[in-house]
Amino acid sequence: MYKSSTTATVAPPFLKKGDKIAITCPAKKLPNPMTDAVTLLESWGLEVIQGETLSASYHQFAGDDDLRARDLQRFIDDDSIKTIIAARGGYGTIRMIDKVDFSPLATNPKWLVGFSDITVLHAHLYANYNLQTIHGQMPVTIPDASKYSLETLRKALFGDEFDYTFDSHDRNRKGRGTGPLIGGNLSLLVAVSGSVSDYNYDGGILFIEDVGEYLYSIDRMVRMLDRAGKLKNLAGLIVGGFTELKDNDIPFGQTVPEIIMEVVKKYDYPVCFDFPAGHIPDNQSLILGKTLNLVVEEHHVTAKYI
Repeated sequence: MYKSSTTATVAPPFLKKGDKIAITCPAKKLPNPMTDAVTLLESWGLEVIQGETLSASYHQFAGDDDLRARDLQRFIDDDSIKTIIAARGGYGTIRMIDKVDFSPLATNPKWLVGFSDITVLHAHLYANYNLQTIHGQMPVTIPDASKYSLETLRKALFGDEFDYTFDSHDRNRKGRGTGPLIGGNLSLLVAVSGSVSDYNYDGGILFIEDVGEYLYSIDRMVRMLDRAGKLKNLAGLIVGGFTELKDNDIPFGQTVPEIIMEVVKKYDYPVCFDFPAGHIPDNQSLILGKTLNLVVEEHHVTAKYI
């Protein structure tokens, strides 16, 4: 069994009824008002503050880079806000991240929630502040989300325990591993590689997912991470949804599990596929930065936070 020696991470205070949470949009602009999301969050007893970016528009973005940075900064600086939820992903977070001062979170940590393009923020907060964050459903995905995935988000925010159990994929590699859960969208992990926002992969349980990519591009990105030494010392690898995949006129010839296993076959940590997270309706919440015990057996996969 692999075990991580990484320093313990910081868990922000869990929410309680009556707390204020904020929705901001650090990337692509919104197609519709966040009515369903606000209704759901209010049903959990939370007071929802909507950022200026929810109604802003600048080309494809939710306002220009300065506005999006300023909106996020407002909620980082406001001590009354206990959680910041990204309204959606898309593209744009990497354009504004260096305009934001995240240092207040070192003394007043708060949860940040999102996935996809929000991987940039997850990685940055872990790399620089050792802060736990939540990879989970966002307001724009809530209307199509499974009830259970939304329940895992509520549990993650309010500190209720939950874990994961599902059937093994035939390409899984058996084993046990323990380490901090890291990762997110594969394309964004590559995008922040070598920057101040890059993860330390050593000893971690790496989660990856992606959407709308060509198979050859997935192959290239996984090989890039491996050539950079990031896959060598993992405690485990979790592969979530790889959806809406594309191929060339001449087929690439390998599935995502085949691509990944060809790259990591020289290692011996556990690997599991079809984990219920990513650009899928059943996008179950992941507490990034928290220590996870991953057990991959012949017929079942279990993962529990410790």
